[in-house]
Amino acid sequence: MKLSLTKVVNGCRLGKIKNLGKTGDRTMDVPGCLLYTKTGSAPHLTPHTLHNIHKVPAMAQLTLSSLAEHHEVLAEYKEGVGKFIGMPESLLYCSLHDPVSPCPAGYVTNKSVSVWGVGGRVEMTVSKFMAIQQALQPDWFQCLSDGEASCAEATSIKRARKSVDRSLLFLDNCLRLQEESEALQRSTIIGVIEGGDVMEERLRSARETAKRPVGGFLLDGFQGDPMTLETRLHLLSSVTAELPEDKPRLICSVSRPDEVLECIERGVDLFESFFPYQVTERGCALTFSFDYQPNPEETCTRGTLSRS
Repeated sequence: MKLSLTKVVNGCRLGKIKNLGKTGDRTMDVPGCLLYTKTGSAPHLTPHTLHNIHKVPAMAQLTLSSLAEHHEVLAEYKEGVGKFIGMPESLLYCSLHDPVSPCPAGYVTNKSVSVWGVGGRVEMTVSKFMAIQQALQPDWFQCLSDGEASCAEATSIKRARKSVDRSLLFLDNCLRLQEESEALQRSTIIGVIEGGDVMEERLRSARETAKRPVGGFLLDGFQGDPMTLETRLHLLSSVTAELPEDKPRLICSVSRPDEVLECIERGVDLFESFFPYQVTERGCALTFSFDYQPNPEETCTRGTLSRS
């Protein structure tokens, strides 16, 4: 996998991720989004309808919380979750949690992280987590992390430090097990940046994670109340400044259009796309009334997103 940037303007990164997929011949544009799925299916869309939609995101997001209870079946199947769910050609990214379904707090220890499926709580040790990833065979997967310290509420320095220490320990153990697994040699681990709203710990998490052989970075815990917007954006800018330019940056639980644009301006590349699903579940629809210019550097006088 290789990220090639063609332009960086005011923090916004334009480029392409190359050499993706099992054969290394797939690409993905950045900035971009992931295809949100429920247990491997795009909500409210049949496979036929999805196939006929123009410019569907190249990479689909699967959630470990929805698949963990079925990993024995996938382990026996032995051909990976992509073929099992009828998406053999799709790039697949496996995240820990479903961004639409918040998890109860208080279930992270030094040895495990819990996810919540239909049947309730599933405790994930590092060995169990990596065994499930071996059964799923995703292209990318989020590493285990302690994500309970977020910017949504004030975090003590002690709690933020613990979240970073645990996440780095999980990462080191996952990387070690990946080296020992032949089946996971073509999968990429995405390191997770933690630390709540404590700047020192956020920067430590970014610097230490960047030292590890990860394929990219997931910025966790940046969702929160609008009252903390200034703090979150300042943290985000500071963290992305510490990350290498040649690896993609993802952010979780941020999908609203205005928030996406704010994150792009601060160097984030990839986003989840659960917001349309949330709107649909509320019985609402999204409408847009604007025109845009494909090349933002060209002068244009039309629409609310144009430049003059």
